Amino acid sequence: MTRHAKRYIYIALLIIVAFCIAGCSSSKAGLVEGKVNVVTSFYPLYDFTKQIGGDYVNVINLVPAGVEPHDWSPKSRDIKNMSGAQVFVYQGASFEGWVKDFLGSLSNKSTVRVVEASQGANLITTDENKKEFDPHAWLSPLNAQIMANNIKTALIEADPTHKDAYEQNYQKYNAKLLELDARYKKELATTTKKEIAVSHHAFAYLCRDYGLTQMSIMGLSPDAEPTAQDLKQINSFIRDHQLKYIFFEELVSDKLAKTLAKDAKVDTLVLNPLEGLTEEQIETGEDYISIMDKNLKNLVLALQ
Repeated sequence: MTRHAKRYIYIALLIIVAFCIAGCSSSKAGLVEGKVNVVTSFYPLYDFTKQIGGDYVNVINLVPAGVEPHDWSPKSRDIKNMSGAQVFVYQGASFEGWVKDFLGSLSNKSTVRVVEASQGANLITTDENKKEFDPHAWLSPLNAQIMANNIKTALIEADPTHKDAYEQNYQKYNAKLLELDARYKKELATTTKKEIAVSHHAFAYLCRDYGLTQMSIMGLSPDAEPTAQDLKQINSFIRDHQLKYIFFEELVSDKLAKTLAKDAKVDTLVLNPLEGLTEEQIETGEDYISIMDKNLKNLVLALQ
């Protein structure tokens, strides 16, 4: 039996346990009466929902701070919260491998509104399989607008009484996303270089929108093991384009990126794929837009 098959069996068993618990108890830990309860699968969707929902929603983010979400799986309490919420928001485009089993477990009587946030976004197919999509669509501010609009629509359906508030909050946030896109276009248009070396192949949408090219150490999954040929190719890429930095991310080990940077005689910088925040970032009030602005600052530095 493969590792993925075992993981899906484990998730299915958790779903059964969660429904048994829900049937034996009236407790809904994490859910709040009197508000629209929304469960989101990972950080960007959580932030978008908070921005649009404001005081009328209680948002539960499934993936804990500091945890990389690609291979994360829900626990029984998570499944209980998802089943009891009014809205469940997930990324789609094959980002959350466990969602299919969860959705299949919902009964026909379930009132949970399910939102595939990436629905309607301008998606990119993967190099390996043209029938599969790169899930990192949120790293395009233009896609983020579409995803936020999908969330707004679900909130209005779940709570039409506060339709005007959700619409106004969305319009304010959408304006911020438009300004973010404008900053990226303006500042990246002036850089002399257009190539970046990254640890994780997560930035295809940024590259497409702003005319950049990425070469990655690892693939779409940040814990994939690079081959000797992969390392040779990225070394050649760095040398051929006279790059001064390799970008790494904060939620996975930077050991490989720093080792490669040392060998290539270049430095390292953070380029955050925004799959989650650290505890420190949460405590200091960081969010999607502030992290994207830090990414822009580092990109401009690396591309001069």
